[in-house]
Formats: sequence, C-alpha cells, structure tokens
Amino acid sequence: MKKVLLASAALLAFSAAAHAQSSVTLFGRLDAGLEYMTGVPTGAGPNGAATGSTHRFRAESGDWGTSLWGIKGVEDLGGGNRAVFHLENGFNAMNGQAQGNLFNRWATVGIANDRFGTVLLGRELFISNGVWDFDPFGQSNWSSASLVRGRNWPQSSNNISYQSPKVAGFDFYGQYALSNATNWNGNGTTAQGREAGAQITYTAPYFQVRGIYDEIRNPGNGTLGGAYNALDGGSGGNGAYAYSREYTAMVNLFLGQFKVQGGYQAIRTSGMTNLLAGQPSTLDHEWGGVTWQATPAAALIAAVYHVNGNNGAGNATIYSVGGSYNISKRTLFDLQVATARNSKTANYGLNANNYGSAASTDNPLAGHSQTGVYAGIQHSF
Repeated sequence: MKKVLLASAALLAFSAAAHAQSSVTLFGRLDAGLEYMTGVPTGAGPNGAATGSTHRFRAESGDWGTSLWGIKGVEDLGGGNRAVFHLENGFNAMNGQAQGNLFNRWATVGIANDRFGTVLLGRELFISNGVWDFDPFGQSNWSSASLVRGRNWPQSSNNISYQSPKVAGFDFYGQYALSNATNWNGNGTTAQGREAGAQITYTAPYFQVRGIYDEIRNPGNGTLGGAYNALDGGSGGNGAYAYSREYTAMVNLFLGQFKVQGGYQAIRTSGMTNLLAGQPSTLDHEWGGVTWQATPAAALIAAVYHVNGNNGAGNATIYSVGGSYNISKRTLFDLQVATARNSKTANYGLNANNYGSAASTDNPLAGHSQTGVYAGIQHSF
C-alpha cells in the first residue's frame, strides 16, 4: 500500500510539473470608434468611374489597430526546446463579422529554442509587415499601407519562417511561402503565388535600423506583375501594388521622450506590358514622423507619407497628426486627423484601397484630396 501511495504521489507531482511547463493563452484586441471623411467618391460615369464627391460619417472598427482575437501556446520539450502555436483572426468590432477564414491572420505551429531561434509552419502576416515597428502610426488605417494600397500588410499562406535569436544587437527573420502549384512560382491553379522575404535588424540603445527584401508573385503566371482592369482591377488588378519586389530601409531614433522614425520603400515589377496611362510599374514610397511621449499615459504623433509612381500614376502625400491616452494598462483612447493630397493624375485615398476610379474603390477623384478624422477606444486582453 505504501508503494502504491508513493507511486501515486510521484505521478501527481510529474503531472503538475508537466502542466506548469505548458501554457495556452487567449488574447485579443478590440478597436472601435467614429469616423468622418470628405472626398468620398459618388456616381458612375463612363466605365463606371466616379463622377462626384461627398462626405460621410460612420461607425468604424480597426482604424487605430485591427480588432482581433487569438490563442497561442507553448509546451516545454526539454533541452531548451519548446513547441509553439499561434492562431489569430481579425474581425469587425462594430458588427462582429470575422475577416475571411477562421484564422485569417495566423495559423502556425513550430519549434522554438533560445539559442537557435524559432521555426514556424503555416499562415502568417507577410514579412513586409515588418514596417510596423518603424511607422509612427503603427500601421493604423491611415499610414504606411495607404499609399501603396496595402502592399506592405498582407497575410501569407504555406509559409516556412525562421526567426533568429539576437546576437550582438543583430537578428534575422526569413519567410518562404510555397505556391502549391505545379509551377514553382504559380500558374493559375492555386490562390497564391510564391512569396518570400528576408529581414535583418540592428538594435542599439539609441537607435534601430532594419532592412527588408521581399517579393510576391502573381498566382496567375508566377511573374512580378499583374494585369490591370481599366476600372477596378479584378483578378490581379492591383498590379505593382500586389505583385512586385519590395526593398525597404527604415530607422528608429530613441531620444528620451521622443521617437523619430523614417522609412523608404522601392517597389519594382518585371514583365508588365501594355500598361494604360496611370498604371505604374514602379513606386517609390517614403515616410517620416515623430512621437512625443508627453507623459507615461499620453503620446502625440505627427507623420508625413509620400508616394511617387511612374507612367503617369502621379504622386500623393498624407499628412497626419494624432495621439493616444492610456486610461489603464489595457485601455486607451485614440484620435487621428489626416489628409491625402494628390497630384493631377493621382487618386490615392486615406485607406489602403484597391487601384481604380469607381466609387466602390473609395478612392477620391484624380487630383482631389481626401480628409478624415477618427476618434475611438481600444482595449486589449
């Protein structure tokens, strides 16, 4: 009997230890507020192009940051190794509607080791999302994704990724996403072409620099480009904004209460022919801004974003000011005011809208401006 009791006690102790070495965490963020915008397109002229402008006032979710929820976990495997997983979905906090698949942002499983790094398999945010740490507005709805029409914040399936540990201030991150087509780069039989990228970051006490190279292939033919529909785009319609190479260089400067940030992106295509006027094959995108952490709770932000496209695409600049006030560790109020100013042939909006001139794209009329104000509340758990 004594041996049985000892064995039972040992088993219970082992189970408790195993449980303590594993964890599953439910997490999330809800962002909701009110938005006012001018320069909103209306009407339908020849080919469905917008013919006029108006303004609107609406309830909005995700302008300061995507509303999301997820589950992540870790299991200690011994020898410094851990099994890890991450599941995450974005949704609209105003109506509760999920974005796409059940776990449209993250669905990964892998192995992590403090000495050797982390390898993950599955669906992730694409590596170009690495601009987030260097964007004054943290990739809010009106920031570094807007003037490249969402080119630097997509998700990516069929991924193999590696994150290195930090060594002498440097760390490396790489992604490789298979097309899963019979042609390596894609041939129209799958929803995604081959995608890949590499990122290197150096972090010091007073500054941080990051370089990223990435490419997204057209799933229709595996090229670094895409055909345009004259109005809205259709399949592959975003062209350079969707299928291209991207070269990015960014910097953060930490100056006491102030953080100064800047970045430059060169977006390049190949094999794009028969482009209509205003459909770019190359884009140059840059931004800069400063955040003043006035108090531990209050931050004020000012930033400028600019893009220039070839082939008559024109140029545009977004000027934005805003800030946040934390009323607790998990809850904040946020405010942003922004205006997009277009050259004569450009029609970039505050949001990362698809290419096109129809009212459904939400882009302002060519040469017109678009101005918006957003005020909201965000809670994380």
